[in-house]
Amino acid sequence: MSKRDYYEVLGASKNASEADLKKAYRRAAQKYHPDRNPDDKVSEEKFKECKEAWEVLGDAQKRAAYDQFGHAGVNPSMGGGGFGGGGAAGFGDIFGDVFGDIFGGGRGGGGQRVYRGSDLRYNLELSLEDAVAGTEVKIRVPTLVECKTCSGSGARKGSEPTACTTCGGHGQVRMQQGFFSVQQTCPHCQGTGSIISDPCPDCRGKGRVQEHKTLSVKVPSGVDNGDRIRLAGEGEAGESGGPPGDLYVQIRVKEHPIFKREDSNLYCEVPISFTTAALGGELEVPTLNGRVNLKIPAETQSGKMFRMRGKGVKPVRGGPVGDLICRVSVETPVNLTRKQKDLLKEFSGEMDEGGSRHSPQASTWLDGVKKFFDSLGG
Repeated sequence: MSKRDYYEVLGASKNASEADLKKAYRRAAQKYHPDRNPDDKVSEEKFKECKEAWEVLGDAQKRAAYDQFGHAGVNPSMGGGGFGGGGAAGFGDIFGDVFGDIFGGGRGGGGQRVYRGSDLRYNLELSLEDAVAGTEVKIRVPTLVECKTCSGSGARKGSEPTACTTCGGHGQVRMQQGFFSVQQTCPHCQGTGSIISDPCPDCRGKGRVQEHKTLSVKVPSGVDNGDRIRLAGEGEAGESGGPPGDLYVQIRVKEHPIFKREDSNLYCEVPISFTTAALGGELEVPTLNGRVNLKIPAETQSGKMFRMRGKGVKPVRGGPVGDLICRVSVETPVNLTRKQKDLLKEFSGEMDEGGSRHSPQASTWLDGVKKFFDSLGG
């Protein structure tokens, strides 16, 4: 039929991958399909050209012969492979491949269609200490497992599923309309490719039963909220003997009474007394590895941050250990005695005599307030 270059027909380059050729064929075939172009002889011829080109380029052996010898390499009269049966997939097959990829279908032995089991998720709550240091925990998960009575076949012991007569055991039936061929799930066997006439009494023909299983989960050090641990093959059992899915353990770290975590750093609020803030001092602060001493210099203001390097978290994906950042908060004394109140009043009087040099921030703020009100009045 066509003597045009097959790559040109599909609009693909000669070094295109098989996947790119499939995409190019789909685009061209859909563009020139007779259903989209009724009574258009030119489009009909182009559609036939696309089909011919795909039958050669979609088959690795024929493509190699075409690349070396051109049309002569795939001409039946020249001893090439030609376009006989067993070559590249047709238009219906290429859509079948795409649909199969989307829905995850596969085929087991004897044409019976098998399906990968569903993935599962388990929410695991950890303390901050366990998340940072790493731990190993046991979890109990409800899941569908392969029925031991029928070994996942769904048929009563001593019997076997039989091939579906409607689809011939393929699980798919093909509908042909003109040049357009579409595969769809067999309505008789629902895509399994087999019929169970005598179902297993334990799983009722499903091939799977619900059970709880206990698993050991190794939690690496440094995990954080939202991290997932994948346990391959620990999800639901597949249908008709298909492979199992995976189990994803979702990490949630509980709030800590002292520390807050941001990436690899830890933060904590450290209350200090008025006298420690004014005169300086030293106090013990906690870390996840024990206690350390924190030196507070004299005249420390409330909200001051102190960084303790290397006392944070080592990230699970690698990188340097974070820091512990302590924010001091000057605590106002409460439940004062009469004597303490009198001493504070005396102290306050002496502070007032010193003017702004004892409270520079307050003085600066008051000056700003005065200017603000003066501007309103002016």
